[in-house]
Amino acid sequence: MYSMPPKLSAPNEPSWTFLSNHAHVLICLARQPDVRLSEVADLVGIQERTVHRIIHELSDAGYVTVSKVGRTNVYEIDLDHPLRHPLESEHEIREIIYPLLKKKRVSK
Repeated sequence: MYSMPPKLSAPNEPSWTFLSNHAHVLICLARQPDVRLSEVADLVGIQERTVHRIIHELSDAGYVTVSKVGRTNVYEIDLDHPLRHPLESEHEIREIIYPLLKKKRVSK
């Protein structure tokens, strides 16, 4: 699984980020569809119960489908689903997810 990158902000800097916890959860699910929600909670830096609530909200809104494979939940993201806010509603989830899943290139 992926590990949480170290915090780069100084003690006096704000702790906000550009993406919401919902987006962070979606990125985790896209990276590993059978991820455990406890791992998602650790990666995002939120409570496991909050991850459950976010997944429920994403599922209810049609962004995520949950299926069982044995005893494991597998999460599928509807990448064609539009973003929710009117400012971004002409764009799809894939436009946010795909660039963030690309591996960083190391220049020599």
